[in-house]
Amino acid sequence: MQTSWMTEQQNENSTGLDQKPIKEILNIINREDQQVATAVSKAIDQIEQAVEAFVNTYAKGGNIFYIGAGTSGRLGILDAVECPPTFSTSPDRIQGILAGGIGAFSEAIEGQEDDRKSGQRLVAEKEMTPDDLMVGIAASGQTPFVLGAIETAKQHQITTVGITNNPNGALVELADIPIVAAVGPEVVAGSTRLKAGTAQKMILNMISTTSMVKLGKVYDNYMVDVKATNKKLRRRAMNILQNLTHKPEEQIETALKESDYDVKTSLLMLKADVPFDAAASLLNQHHGFVNRALEALRSGN
Repeated sequence: MQTSWMTEQQNENSTGLDQKPIKEILNIINREDQQVATAVSKAIDQIEQAVEAFVNTYAKGGNIFYIGAGTSGRLGILDAVECPPTFSTSPDRIQGILAGGIGAFSEAIEGQEDDRKSGQRLVAEKEMTPDDLMVGIAASGQTPFVLGAIETAKQHQITTVGITNNPNGALVELADIPIVAAVGPEVVAGSTRLKAGTAQKMILNMISTTSMVKLGKVYDNYMVDVKATNKKLRRRAMNILQNLTHKPEEQIETALKESDYDVKTSLLMLKADVPFDAAASLLNQHHGFVNRALEALRSGN
C-alpha cells in the first residue's frame, strides 16, 4: 500500500543502505541533512508569522503550548525547558506537552499519538484561553493527538501554529499558521527523528530565539536574561558583562553580587552608572528592554 505522506516514502538516495559500508552510510546521511536548512528557509514567511503570534501572546500575558507525539513532542519539550534557564521565563509560560505524558519522554508510548480525544481534552486540562498560543508539531501532519488539540484550540479562539514536514497533511489545512519544511523521504523510510526532526528543531529554535530577542531578553547578541545559577553560568555572566561594558572585573563582580547575579540589571547598572534600585526600576518601567531604559536615561525621561 502506497502512502502520500512524504515522510513515509522510500528515499531513492539510500536504497540498498543495509549493504553499504559505514563511511558511505554516513555520507548519505550527511548529504540528506544538508537539504534540511534549505527546506526550512522556504518557510521563513510562515515562521515569521509564528514569531509574531508568540511575541504577542507572551507580551499580553498568555502562555505558549507545544503539542506533539513521539519525537515531535519530545522536541517541543526540549525547546520549552530551555527557555527558563536561557531567558529567565517562568516554566508555565512556555510548556511542552507530549502524548502519553512526561513518562513518554524516556520510554516510547507511541500508541498515545492515536488518541485524538486526549488531545481534545488538553484545552480544558491546561485551562487554555484565547490569550494563549498552541503550536502543534507532527512530521506527517496527520497525528490524531495533535489534530484533536488543534481542533479544540480553534473552537476556543486560540491561535494555532502547525509545524509539519508533509505539505499534504491535515495539519496544514487546520492550523491558523501552517509551517511546512518539506525535507523529503528519510534515509531510513519513515524514521522522522532524522531530517524531519532536525527541521522541527531548527524551526523551534528560530521561533523561540527570535521571540525572546523581540521581547527584550537579548541585548546585542548576548543572553542577558540568563540565570546564573552555577559556576559555568556565573562565568558566562561575567564574560557577557565584560564584553558589553569593558568595565574592570572587580566592578562587574560588585554589580553582579548587588543584583543577585541578575545579568540584565547588572548591565544597566554598569552602562548607566546607576545603583541597583534605579536600574531595576528603570527596567521594570521599560518592560525589561535595556536599550529602552538607556534611551530614557539619555533623553532625561
